[in-house]
Order: sequence, then structure tokens, then C-alpha cells
Amino acid sequence: MPGMPPEFPETPDLPDTETPETTNPVPPRREFLKNAALFTGTVALLGGGLEVLTRRPGALAEGEPGELLAQARRPLGPYDTSEAVTPYAQATTYNNFYEFGTGKDDPARLAGSLRTRPWTVIIDGEVKKPVKVDIDTLQSWFPLEDRIYRMRCVEGWSMVMPWLGFPLAALLRRVEPNSHAKYVKFTALDDPKQFPGQRSSVLDWPYVEGLRLDEALHPLTFMAVGLQGRVLPNQNGAPLRLVVPWKYGFKSIKSVVRITLTREQPKTTWALAAPDEYGFYANVNPAVPHPRWSQATERRIGELRRRPTLPFNGYAEQVAHLYKGMDLRRFF
Repeated sequence: MPGMPPEFPETPDLPDTETPETTNPVPPRREFLKNAALFTGTVALLGGGLEVLTRRPGALAEGEPGELLAQARRPLGPYDTSEAVTPYAQATTYNNFYEFGTGKDDPARLAGSLRTRPWTVIIDGEVKKPVKVDIDTLQSWFPLEDRIYRMRCVEGWSMVMPWLGFPLAALLRRVEPNSHAKYVKFTALDDPKQFPGQRSSVLDWPYVEGLRLDEALHPLTFMAVGLQGRVLPNQNGAPLRLVVPWKYGFKSIKSVVRITLTREQPKTTWALAAPDEYGFYANVNPAVPHPRWSQATERRIGELRRRPTLPFNGYAEQVAHLYKGMDLRRFF
């Protein structure tokens, strides 16, 4: 693959005897959540183009997904994968969201407890123009784009997700990082009344993630407000989530309420909980196994056989240069 660093060996072809993910049960600490689908329908690939829905102004009312979007068609863009999209019903019922709990059926029972309006986001820290803004005003600042990205979980499963949102770089440039800004810290909502999983000590709350500033400014890094042309469902991180497609899914923090630019590398939730298992970078690397899951292969949701895991989740050509000279085995 062009741009592949030497730390990533070529992945061999797999025999037909590869077993599905279900033969390797997930321990409770990283057990993915089974979610409830809020809405119906899917996005269809039509003749090399994607049937997508585009935003109508002033229409992000909670529970009114049809008011957010109207049908349009466009060709695949430079950041899109042409792989088959994961069906909407599976994409909204098979994910991790520990704020709702660690059980697979917790989001199906509890996602309705989250109220995404009103919702305020703070962007502050090492910036010239800090701001506190309502979510609807925030997304009105940018034309909404759709991106079809691969998503890879450290547990060994993957999806293809059509997100709707805007590049994080557009937001960061608006607030003008100063010369001291080196990292971006993201903080999720901390409210046990809305997130029953936060009543447990499975993690230290609130959930925190972070990126280097150059990672955050990369054109692939995305803030999503929608999924498959609809309002982002609660169980998928409503109303605002980070999407970093070349990193394992736990980096893509959900239900964001604060974005802070910092001088120092932020302490992130999973790196604090299990530093030997979850590093700050979390780049998809088939050559570096997790202590409990090999990363050499993955199972795409909806498929039976496993497939080789791609370095940087298939985005090596776009992002490998960000890590030139780094030991990618050490900096997991």
C-alpha cells in the first residue's frame, strides 16, 4: 500500500477456515453495547453514487429525522470508501457506549434517556476566540458533508458508516489556535441522570479523548451530527461525535460537550483505565495485537468470514506521514 510505514508488514491472505468473531467472546470491560434502532431505512449505493440526504435549514429537532434532510445524489468523494455500507439497523444496534452501560442490550433500553436539545458545546483553551455555542448554531456555521468511512473496533469487528457532519479543522480554524496549542482534548457529557452507565465505576467519568493538533486538523477528522442521512441516533453519539477513521473506535468520542486545545497531551479515559491495553494514539495496526484480541484480522458486521485488517484502517496513504519516524509498535 502506498505510504505504508515499515512498522506495518503486509497481511497474508486468510484461509477459508477463519472463524467468526462469536468464537472469541468479548470480556465485560470492553463488551460492546447492543443499541436500539430509532429510525428505519438505509442508504443505497446507486450506480457508483450514493443516495444521500442533504440538510434543510433549521431542522434538527429531536425525534424528527425527516425534517433534517432531503434527498439528493452525488458521486463518491475523495474521502469515501466504495465498500458496501453497513445496514442502518445493524449500525444502530451494535456499538460501544459505556455511558449507557456495559450490557449489550443497555442502549436498546436506555438510549431514550438522553436529551440532545438544548445542548451547548464549549471550545476553549489555547485559542484566540473561545466560544460557548448551541449545537444548532454550531452546525449552521458549516455546510454539512457526507463521508463514507470504515470504522474499526479494537474488539475485532468493523463497519462502513455514512456520516453527516463537518471537518473538525473548520471549527478549529474558526476559533484560531494560538502558538501554544499542541493537542485537542474532547470531553463528553457527564450526567448520570441521562447516562445510567455513569452511575457505575467501570470508567472514570466524564469520558475524555484527545488528538494531536495535526491529527485534529487532518481533512479526514470529522465531527458527525448525522448517520446515513438522518439525525444521529442517541446510541451512536448524538448530537455531536468525533470520527477519526484511521484509529480504533474508542478514540471517536460521543456526545461531546467541550473541545479544549491544550499545551500538554491530555489524559484519556481508556489510557487511564488500562494503559497497557489502550494507548493515546490507537492507530489501527494489524502488526500490534491487543492483549486480548489479535488485530491482524477483523469481521465486518454482516459477514461471516474474517478479513485482513488494513494498516491505518485503509487510510495509510493519507495519514502515515503524520507518524514518520515513530515506533508504531510502541506508540499504540
